[in-house]
Amino acid sequence: MASPRLETYCCPNRDAATRLVMNFQPEVFCGVCIGSASISVLLTILQLLPKKGQSPRKMPKASSSTILLLISICDILGGLGIIFRSSVWLGFPGFIANISVVNGTDVWPSTFCVGSAMWIQLLYSAGFWWLFCYAVDSYLVVRRSAGLSTIVLYHMMTWGLAVMLCVEGIALLYYPSLSSCENGLEHAIPHYITTYAPLLLVLVANPILFRRTVSAVASLLKGRQGIYTENERRLGTEIQMRFFKIMLVFVICWSSNIINETLLFYLEMQPDINETPLKNIRSAALITWIIMVVLNPMQGFLFTLAFYGWTGWRVDLKWRKREIPWESMSSSTVGENAYPSPVNYPSNIHDSKKISTTDSQQTDEAISMLSEGNTSSDERLTRSSPIYQGW
Repeated sequence: MASPRLETYCCPNRDAATRLVMNFQPEVFCGVCIGSASISVLLTILQLLPKKGQSPRKMPKASSSTILLLISICDILGGLGIIFRSSVWLGFPGFIANISVVNGTDVWPSTFCVGSAMWIQLLYSAGFWWLFCYAVDSYLVVRRSAGLSTIVLYHMMTWGLAVMLCVEGIALLYYPSLSSCENGLEHAIPHYITTYAPLLLVLVANPILFRRTVSAVASLLKGRQGIYTENERRLGTEIQMRFFKIMLVFVICWSSNIINETLLFYLEMQPDINETPLKNIRSAALITWIIMVVLNPMQGFLFTLAFYGWTGWRVDLKWRKREIPWESMSSSTVGENAYPSPVNYPSNIHDSKKISTTDSQQTDEAISMLSEGNTSSDERLTRSSPIYQGW
């Protein structure tokens, strides 16, 4: 799981709310972490591997295709970090117990605690930023303002912001040293803000960008041939449903974190969190804590279902030479060379036709990128393409 409480736990003088959740059935906690993360990592890799009986996945034509893969990679690496950290905690309880020793001479337990927590936070935070970049890029592609070159800017923004916020939050939390990092909320609050800022950004900004993208797709489909057929309406609905699935997975996997953190902050502000009136709040905090353990690592697999659907079990590990997909160029070449026109059209008509065909190709590529992984959508798009119809 990914929670700022993991970094707070590395402080020997951790607060009472952190002790409440981290000391609640630690063996069960680590076991569930390992199980959930292992299932998610294995199924995510299975989803991404090529399958028998299916055509090889096309090379990415736009940066959004690359972003989807990077989101899955971040989830896989984050899940591996959860498995490694939980395995050490479960297998070497004495080693982890040294974290609680104030002014201890052995620095390796604290180093492992901080390092593993930072690894998990950094990768999941980068996944949040990549998901935001996906929403931005989808809108820009439909507006024909993005391309492969923009992926460099996304890399700079994603990794730069993820590293900067992670380092800043950790530095403020552990300042001036690990032994004094929980002497006041002024240390912890900036750390929690830097952790949850990208998560809240995705929750707020992505639905707005997705909604605007869907509206732009509808305009493109209407303007491609001047009509809005049933196939095009269905294609627009499938793109909208894909965006809805992405946000649904994100809300399911991370809403429990926000609820849990709110409850724990409320408990921190109480003089004694063990008071009887706070029993229900403590129980709710522990329940959401276990839910986080299950849902946070499962994001990787659930995202691949939202991106590509279920790709099947039959894995094809044989190496095969894949041709570079130049469908648009080859189709247009066949259309021009196979059926040469004996009529010499005026140059202005020919140029107008060429521009219309180019615009239609750009529209088809933008829409096919948004519906990548949906075979039926790609087939309908091809049939409705002016090139396919010999226009």
